Amino acid sequence: MTGTKVSARLAGSVAEIGATVWNACANPLGATDPHPFTRYEFFDALEKSGSAMAHTGWRPLHLVVEHGEQVEGILPLYLKSHSQGEYVFDHAWADALERAGAAYYPKLQACVPFTPVTGRRFLIAPDADPVATRTALLAGGSATVEQLKVSSLHITFPTEDEWATAGEFGYLQRTDRQFHWENPGYTTFDEFLAELSSSRRKTLRKERASVREAGVEFDWLIGRDITEAHWDMFFEFYMDTGGRKWGTPYLTREFFSRIGQSMAEQILLVMARRDGRYIAGALNLFGERILFGRNWGCTEFVPFLHFETCYYQAIDFAIARGLTKAEAGAQGEHKLLRGYQPVPTYSAHFIAHAGLRRAVADYLLAERNAVAANIEELNEAGPYKKDA
Repeated sequence: MTGTKVSARLAGSVAEIGATVWNACANPLGATDPHPFTRYEFFDALEKSGSAMAHTGWRPLHLVVEHGEQVEGILPLYLKSHSQGEYVFDHAWADALERAGAAYYPKLQACVPFTPVTGRRFLIAPDADPVATRTALLAGGSATVEQLKVSSLHITFPTEDEWATAGEFGYLQRTDRQFHWENPGYTTFDEFLAELSSSRRKTLRKERASVREAGVEFDWLIGRDITEAHWDMFFEFYMDTGGRKWGTPYLTREFFSRIGQSMAEQILLVMARRDGRYIAGALNLFGERILFGRNWGCTEFVPFLHFETCYYQAIDFAIARGLTKAEAGAQGEHKLLRGYQPVPTYSAHFIAHAGLRRAVADYLLAERNAVAANIEELNEAGPYKKDA
């Protein structure tokens, strides 16, 4: 294709791009366990269920780079009218620009909606030049900001390598931290516990025993084991937690049915039952040897039920499946004492307004230093034996 023109366009839905083309870029090596949150099926469920669409403030505008008629790269992209559901907080930036007399919204967001999981954001076809395609997507992103006359473009939770490339291209670099559990090869939960200090080991055992003594048992549901009745119950849990934490939960009931139909083989639904009925549940997705904890909820209070359902059951499953990592989502220093260690996460930002860009660049320099220091402090205060 030497001499063929490279071009970029915006697609108003993943369906406009198509499952075959999207997944060829999202899973270029054809692995049997692709990253669940880059799959066409996940984005399609978000859009067709009405969870991530224009009326919710998430208008799909996926950036597609083509070499002739061949799609070489995709940047999942949304036109946003707010900053909700992103987990990288820029409300102060919006306030500053508004006070300066300019509009921060709409803006562009390159991400997996409502999902603070790490992974590739630049989806590149297997036969494409990765460096050239990534550069074309970054150039196309900044050009789209100017073309649409929006304030900015934010790429959240990319890989460290993608973050570095964006920085070389002039995007502002930001860091934060999450808590991930690492599996060096444990064969039992007790082997993991043996790596903890005696006080933390005792605490974790007491927490797990407390849940068992309360009469709670757990079911791991995967694939065809997950029925619409299970989704009905889980959605009740999800709505209860979402309503208490942020008012209006993001995901519709239809979304869960759609992922259950299209990618159930990568879903782990942990359901807690007592006296013959379910009282809590946690949704996890897994692939590429990583378990991603997503949503949880309950209809009864049981001490330590949240920790057991979301963290300890995730560790049990990861060990049983030989997974190397469990990501527990955003925030939550309480995860540290339960074996989840602090790791840096990344985001890259293209801001059109020169004054705001300078101010944010100065702020991010100090913030990156603070995040690095915080991770070091948390590691020192962690639950593991100092010689582990």
